Amino acid sequence: MSRALRILVAAAVLLGGTVSLFAAENAPLTRGTAIIDPDLLRKLDQNDSLTISRLLWPERNANFPLTTDLLFSSLSQLKEIPPAIDAEFDRYVIRQKAAYPTETIGVGEGFDVQLFDRANLKSRDTRFVLAGIVNRMDRAYVSEEACGEIRLIYRLVRFEEGGKTATRLPMTFNLVMKARDARQTDASGKPVTCAEVARRWLDNGDWQGLIGGISPSDAMLDRIETNIQISIAPKSALHDFRSDYLLKVFKYNAATKTFVESTLENQIDRDRILADDDLRRDFQAWLLAPENLREFDRGTVLIPETFLAKAAVVPTPAGLDASPLQPEFGMVQGEDRDNNKGERVFTDNDVVGALKQAAARGIDMQNIRSIAGFQRRLNDVTCAGCHQTRGIGGFHFPGVDWLADKPSNSTIVPASPHFFGDQVRRRDILTAFAAGKRPDFSRGFASRPQTRGSGELAGTEYQDGWGAHCSLQNAGSGAPDKSFTSWSCAKGLTCQAAAASSRIGMCFIKTR
Repeated sequence: MSRALRILVAAAVLLGGTVSLFAAENAPLTRGTAIIDPDLLRKLDQNDSLTISRLLWPERNANFPLTTDLLFSSLSQLKEIPPAIDAEFDRYVIRQKAAYPTETIGVGEGFDVQLFDRANLKSRDTRFVLAGIVNRMDRAYVSEEACGEIRLIYRLVRFEEGGKTATRLPMTFNLVMKARDARQTDASGKPVTCAEVARRWLDNGDWQGLIGGISPSDAMLDRIETNIQISIAPKSALHDFRSDYLLKVFKYNAATKTFVESTLENQIDRDRILADDDLRRDFQAWLLAPENLREFDRGTVLIPETFLAKAAVVPTPAGLDASPLQPEFGMVQGEDRDNNKGERVFTDNDVVGALKQAAARGIDMQNIRSIAGFQRRLNDVTCAGCHQTRGIGGFHFPGVDWLADKPSNSTIVPASPHFFGDQVRRRDILTAFAAGKRPDFSRGFASRPQTRGSGELAGTEYQDGWGAHCSLQNAGSGAPDKSFTSWSCAKGLTCQAAAASSRIGMCFIKTR
């Protein structure tokens, strides 16, 4: 039994299986797929069972989590993260000053654009607390040997008055681990299978699903993902209220035992592609090839790193159709011609031709059945595009603020509608794994869950209830678009425009 496993077993005994009312309310959707109960997370964090320092430095004797000043200075695995973030901040400031030369930018309320204070990453008063644990075995198509991923999500918190008060800061730190170590064996000495890992999560539903599924060994470490609200800019004569988020990924290098700056999965480097004609042609040919277009349609495409970026700055709020790729930064000619000007990687003819070629080869497209469907998938397959889809202030999983004495509405909802709407699909994949079957890894658009969960999600904001995303064409606004015809509203609701979009609206109560 590994040291981490012994820690988890001890934690299980201490926890006693306590489940709060909050967990009970969310159990139907997250059973076996996520741990969001605030009482449970508090105990796992305060018992030092699943802190970042415990997982990355298991031999450490001190039984307390490290503050950020010690975390980044003491753990050699993390040494490359602060300078990489600093470099992105410097580039961001340069771009911001070029775009808005009359505005001031800096840390504090006295500036027009208020930057995240990087001093929080070198402070003895801040640390990362456990905000949630998410099973992502639905991503096993990336690496079948790893059986997918387990994500431990941490939120940056500042403690004041000797630790009596705590304020959450706008940064998440995701430690992504492989769902299993291929070398790991069960009690009989046989290799632990993906089916066994899935059964542990489904059968237990909460902390017990972690046992045997998390280890600090090099073989289990995969990457770290950071999400920082890099700036806030109040509404001005130059722009509306804007909040920008910086996304970064650091892949674990077992040879050097450090997390090194890496590309973001499927985050297309638009500027670099448009600046290089050869690269643009290569990207066009690669993505529109029938075999890749099929995976793109299913949401399981893995775009080669040569086309990807190492950072993304994502603006919010965003409209129902908006994303970093379309229309303001579009890569495809689209419906909003006036707002979608400039050079594009794909033309309408490129997309139409590729869809016809796929059909001729007998490829059934599940989601992309039009130019608009191609646009939307091109947006939500990226880190940045998905980030803007039904997020909570720029985060999909902020986690519940279990440190607050009196949580506000903004701290009692652990995740976005996009997150909860995807839980049925993820559980379906876990169930298939547990039964020894080949899972269907495909997914719908980020704005709307696949119909495989229509029964459980019917009438909710995640599917077709109040606040769900829907097709305005179904309500008589223009000709129906084949990519979105299933986006209807439940009985008594109608699809109404909620942003500057002629295609996507939201389900609201019918009015006379």
